[in-house]
Amino acid sequence: MKNIYLILAIVTFGISSAQDSLSVKNKLRLSGGFESNNQYYLDDSKLGDFGYENRFRSNTYFNLNFNYGKWTTGFQIESYEPDALLNYNPKFKDVGFGTYYLNFKSDKVDFTLGHYYEQFGSGLLLRTWEDRALGINNALLGGRLIYRPTENVNLKILYGRQRSGFEVTDGHIFGADSEFYLNKLFKFQVSSLSVGFSYVGRYEKIAIENPNFDALTNGFAGRFNFNHNSFYMSGEFNYKSEDAIIDIQNKINNNLVKSGSAVLTNFGYSKNGLGIDVSLRRLENMGFFSEREPEIIDAENTSINYNDKFMNYIPALTKQHHSNLANIYVYQAQSRVSYLDVEKMKAGETGGQIDVFYNFKKGTKLGGKYGTKVAFNYSAWYNLPGEYRYFPEEYKTDVFGVGDKYFTDINFEVKKRMASSWYSNLYYVNQYYDKSLLEGGDLVKTNILSSENIFKFGKSRSLRVEAEHMWADADRYNWAGATVEYNFNQHFSCYFWDIYNYGAHYDLQKNHYFNMGGAYRKGATRIAVNYGRQRGGLVCVGGVCRFVPESTGISLSLSTSF
Repeated sequence: MKNIYLILAIVTFGISSAQDSLSVKNKLRLSGGFESNNQYYLDDSKLGDFGYENRFRSNTYFNLNFNYGKWTTGFQIESYEPDALLNYNPKFKDVGFGTYYLNFKSDKVDFTLGHYYEQFGSGLLLRTWEDRALGINNALLGGRLIYRPTENVNLKILYGRQRSGFEVTDGHIFGADSEFYLNKLFKFQVSSLSVGFSYVGRYEKIAIENPNFDALTNGFAGRFNFNHNSFYMSGEFNYKSEDAIIDIQNKINNNLVKSGSAVLTNFGYSKNGLGIDVSLRRLENMGFFSEREPEIIDAENTSINYNDKFMNYIPALTKQHHSNLANIYVYQAQSRVSYLDVEKMKAGETGGQIDVFYNFKKGTKLGGKYGTKVAFNYSAWYNLPGEYRYFPEEYKTDVFGVGDKYFTDINFEVKKRMASSWYSNLYYVNQYYDKSLLEGGDLVKTNILSSENIFKFGKSRSLRVEAEHMWADADRYNWAGATVEYNFNQHFSCYFWDIYNYGAHYDLQKNHYFNMGGAYRKGATRIAVNYGRQRGGLVCVGGVCRFVPESTGISLSLSTSF
């Protein structure tokens, strides 16, 4: 607790220093932010007693940035006292400097020493970023140079070691990226075209005798982006050189050495209220880590379970649902080789999704007085087809076709303004989720229906009411849920929601997972309080997920920026 109070004191000092510095001819500019997420875990007569140490847990972040002309420096202090929130990476422990950096930026040169975040292309070879809700901060510690010789050329080189907790990993990461904008070269008037090329190398000493792979693993990528009037298209190809596969015991398999590849394409059209977007992707052995062998955390978890030491970004290309029930069976991208048993062997994924949007205009039969918006989404993902051998482990995939089905999601949404202050949304979802291939368990098929209504009272008051139901044929079977949220004004809101697993075959599983709370906002400051039960399972942000266990507790969150 003392460390949290210390950080709060630093925040107060930082804000006062910012005000003082800004008053001195605006030469020195200061900015920063503070965020603290705290929870006190409770025993629960239905879910059971809290079985871990330290019922009170906290994740706290304070960052401060100083800018003077072309120079900027800053740092982020992080506190996980007395422990991080439940099921965050155990390496987030105590108090320390999470990141720090020094940056020089001019019109043509951008140079950074210290921690930095970077992404090449779509991130299939390299992306480092921070997401506090997922417990991800995999910044690189080293140096990066960006050079823009002209407005049509962007060049990057970098070196670093990846952050893991308050330490760095053993792997050395090298990278180079280029982007060329070709509009002027081809004298485009209503079109645009750019191409890019990337290289990423990961060097890690090999600790086994007579390895069948090199210490340096190389990744190469090429990409393009093209737009013409209302049509757009992009494509990307990535290749990772041969490297050892990790076996089911999370050890290097020197007898199974494979290369990896990823192909991604996206195209679409948008005009006159119609939008069509298609994304297709094929991944084979594209797990790319700053250390080959995952770190063993405990009997059930490795660093992979905590999204630690990932060098690349591979989100699930599926609909990101706003329904609580539609987020029970959430697909995660299958980028790694995995031999679960003699019947379940995976080398990646292939599939895609299509989104179709249409806005029926006001005054038409389907549009009515206020217009009507409809949206359709379909996604489907499969294992790679080919020949798989369980022992000794071996596989050979086919380039085209599909293997065993992992997941499908078909959903349809209608948004309609019923009156000047009444907005309605009807949502249907059909899912196919093979838990036996994705996480272990049953094959589940679901149908979900959700109805949401928002009523506005004046400029700042509103009421949101949502009711939803899931019909499922396996696992925990049927669920029902409801949400009520009220905004008193632009500053204060409160809510209550509950999802009930009434269809479970066992009484112990027939639980209400309820949450109630409120939030107060003023300017850049937000305070939120919540009490309730956490449903065990995946929590996802932007197609990337982390697992959380069931729990009950009271939480307090505070965030501000300056």
